[in-house]
Amino acid sequence: MNDEPVQPHRWYSTNLVGVPSRVLAGTAFNAHPVPLSIAGTRETHPGLFGLLARCEHLSDASEVFVHYLDIAFGLRAPAAHEAAALDPAERRRWRSSWRKLLQGWGMDSGGPAGAVLKGWVESRFGLVPTHHRQPLQRFPSPGWIAYLEEKTFSRLHNNNIHQQLDLLYEFCQWALQRLGVPGVAAAPATHLRLWRGSTRCDEQLVAGSLKARHCTVRLNNLVSFSVSADDAGCFGDWVFEARVPACKVLVFPGLLPGQVLQGEQEVLALGGDYEVVARYA
Repeated sequence: MNDEPVQPHRWYSTNLVGVPSRVLAGTAFNAHPVPLSIAGTRETHPGLFGLLARCEHLSDASEVFVHYLDIAFGLRAPAAHEAAALDPAERRRWRSSWRKLLQGWGMDSGGPAGAVLKGWVESRFGLVPTHHRQPLQRFPSPGWIAYLEEKTFSRLHNNNIHQQLDLLYEFCQWALQRLGVPGVAAAPATHLRLWRGSTRCDEQLVAGSLKARHCTVRLNNLVSFSVSADDAGCFGDWVFEARVPACKVLVFPGLLPGQVLQGEQEVLALGGDYEVVARYA
């Protein structure tokens, strides 16, 4: 019996970035990336990118981004006099936000927030997750059903959350090309040298061997990297060093104000197959 149709790493769908998903997930793309843009996002919000064009420092650009999304998606808490004029049901309404999702990811990438983020990657880039609390292999399975339920969890998947994440990605790409990553990569950035700790090496290995140090691993459709090997070593027995295309990065340290994924100097990026250098932590 041929079971290839149920292998998740072969489930690539259409996407909104103009590069076939199979190509986007491969090592050849990582070696020779091209800029990516989510169709229609910048065109729909010209005001935001017009304001960003006036910013010379990342801190100023971050404030512009947060303020714009607060207004566009109603994320700002209403003042006392504004709240008094609202209908009681409207005052109780829960508005999902990009910030709450990132905070949820930082606490547990296998939770509902992580599922919504992975679902957004599916929708925009056509990359299917390979892990959510457990390996996502054959479909249907209890693991897949749990993931599908959580990625549409109404408390987090509302308030145009995919559009918020589209703007977050485009803002990150704007910053990488205009300002770079302080202490990590200069602008315009093409790759970031990053590290990832892992305890699931056997299920991730695609080619090569850990003993030979050079190998290819298949990472989830959205993964966290660290900006230093020492930080990555806190998260697994093995540490992978990778050259991550800047066009695959969603969040990097210092991009956003406040304590959002700052504790471990975390970079959030699209996954796929990566050629890495492995060492035992």
